[in-house]
Amino acid sequence: MSKARIYRLAKTATQSGKARTKEWWLEFEPTEPLRHDPLTGWVGGGSTLERQVRLRFPSLEAATAYAERHGIAYEVEPAADYTAKPKSYADNFAYTRRENWTH
Repeated sequence: MSKARIYRLAKTATQSGKARTKEWWLEFEPTEPLRHDPLTGWVGGGSTLERQVRLRFPSLEAATAYAERHGIAYEVEPAADYTAKPKSYADNFAYTRRENWTH
C-alpha cells in the first residue's frame, strides 16, 4: 500500500491573509520513479495517486481518521506558526526606528 503525508499549506509570499491555511491536505508519496516519454518528451509515471490525487480535510483529526479507516500509512508534518507582527506605514518614519535607511 502507498504511503501518504498529511500537511497544511504554507502561506505564500504574495498572500496577506490566511485563506486556505487552516485546511489539511493528504497527498500520496511517489511509489515509482518518473519516466521520460520518448514520443511526447514529457516526464511522468504510471501511478495516478502520486500526482493527481490530493484530498482536503477541515481538520487534522478528519485527515488521520480517513487514512486509518482506509488503511493508508501516513506521516503528519507539523503545521507552520503564523504569528506576524502587525506593521503600519508610519513605522517607516518613526524616531524609534532601529534599522538604517537603505536608499
